Amino acid sequence: MTAPDQPVLTYIAYDRFVADVEAIAVRLEADAWKPDFIVGVGRGGLVPGTFLSHRTGIPMLSVDYSAKVEGFSDDLLVKLAAMTVAGQRILFVDDINDSGATLIYLRDAILRHGGVDANQKVAVLINNLRSRTTADHCSRSIDRAVDKDWYVFPWESVAPDATLVAESQEVPERLA
Repeated sequence: MTAPDQPVLTYIAYDRFVADVEAIAVRLEADAWKPDFIVGVGRGGLVPGTFLSHRTGIPMLSVDYSAKVEGFSDDLLVKLAAMTVAGQRILFVDDINDSGATLIYLRDAILRHGGVDANQKVAVLINNLRSRTTADHCSRSIDRAVDKDWYVFPWESVAPDATLVAESQEVPERLA
């Protein structure tokens, strides 16, 4: 039994994860906007980005945001912004859009560094309809007003439950 203040940990099976990546690949193929690069967002977007890169043949780059090391990703974001100015299109890939903080930060960083908004999009496996922003592509959507589960992706499944619960509670609005 889960305590009332503890999230329900919902483990995503590997097959479901692969199906989610395939769904995004199909959506990308149907979109007239084609990325030149997939940008896996560290940490949760690195594995989906890698799978999507292999599935689509689109080269992959990565940017670390999750470690929140001051200034660490700044040089990379400047380079990505310059790529959008040069006409190259980038697709940020992350595991989930919950509060929207990561997506907003990345999109705004590209613009702050002079990037072209039309040359950046975002894809996520799971998109929260209540997020402060939306993803351009997703495999499936949830509504955090109803769905309070904490989704555990295959690459996270090796972490102790206590760690997963602690991570779920780091940003309260993710499960609000």
